[in-house]
Amino acid sequence: MKRTLPQRRKIDSQPSWVLSNDCVSLAVTELGGHMAPVTFCRDGARPVQPYYISPWQGERPIPMPATMAPLRGDFFCLPFGANSEAWRGENHPPHGETAGNRWELEDAVRVEDTTSLRLRLETKVRPGVVHREFTLRDGHNAVYCRTVIEGFRGRTPFAHHAVLAMPRQERALRIFTSPFTLGRTYPLALADPSQGEYQFLARDTVFRSLARVSSIFKGEPPADYSAFPARPGFCDLLQQFERPGKGGLSWVAAINTEENWMWFAIKNPAVMPGRLFWVENKGRHQPPWSGRNCCLGIEDGCMYFDRGVAESSRPNPISRRGIPTSVNLSGKVPFEVRYIQGAINVPKGFGDVAKAAFLPGEAVFSSSTGTAVRFALDSDFLALP
Repeated sequence: MKRTLPQRRKIDSQPSWVLSNDCVSLAVTELGGHMAPVTFCRDGARPVQPYYISPWQGERPIPMPATMAPLRGDFFCLPFGANSEAWRGENHPPHGETAGNRWELEDAVRVEDTTSLRLRLETKVRPGVVHREFTLRDGHNAVYCRTVIEGFRGRTPFAHHAVLAMPRQERALRIFTSPFTLGRTYPLALADPSQGEYQFLARDTVFRSLARVSSIFKGEPPADYSAFPARPGFCDLLQQFERPGKGGLSWVAAINTEENWMWFAIKNPAVMPGRLFWVENKGRHQPPWSGRNCCLGIEDGCMYFDRGVAESSRPNPISRRGIPTSVNLSGKVPFEVRYIQGAINVPKGFGDVAKAAFLPGEAVFSSSTGTAVRFALDSDFLALP
């Protein structure tokens, strides 16, 4: 084992640690632990940078939740959600201290063909210590993320919060997922027009396919939420839920048909049964949004939408169906969350994912036309310890 010192640079206004290997270069902000920018396929002719960085970086600071100051890429939320309602005397900030407090560098090591960055954060609202580890493997266009929660006792939702940048061409980013148990739109009114916010989807409706989701506009056909950007002027939340124990890994893929690359994320649904989509297409006009944000959040975790620790921990319409929306931590045994995300180049014309297979040392994503892309991946990383 060789200890290394990662580069520390200010990137888009935020002090960040930078880690890299032959295929991937990533930056993680000190504030909130947000992972971006990330460059995949850096050893080839077509590098891929899939993540979003909010446009207010470098602007004069205005009052906003701590999570939003560095807003970019992927970050870990504990407890996930707005947390507007206190829970047993606890008042957590939006998406928890993990998404907006300052992290400390714990270690950076090189072991054989892996390079890892390890960070540490001590939580105060609910006492605990959270460790985050970002690992790169030579020859893999992926980031292996491991989060270990210690001493954080009681019920809580949690999630990764990946945010992708949108292409310029309408509907050029196409979304595909493994089968899911249930899809629901946001249970309440999401947007308030009096505050300069607008939503497109009907509230509290069921969907079975992202391509057919009920609109708020009466008489309109179902909306297609499997391709972006679309519907400028609106913002929406919708969530897929998976029943634990269904077997196999859960995946999501985003194919950019304009630049011919595919971003992917893979999880164990026994640990993270929820996948929330945050669709932002210039639908919020109050600062700092100011009607200029176009991004797609793909947020895998265990939660009841973004309702926070209180509503995710109490019985709700999803948990009553046997699908967990929070975990009950003992505070004595560390709780571990593992997640893989990455991006690869794909052939021109590779426009969908019909199925995915995870084999020893590699993954295979196949289109409906029979075209397959194979790439190095260690899916065994997601096995429960």
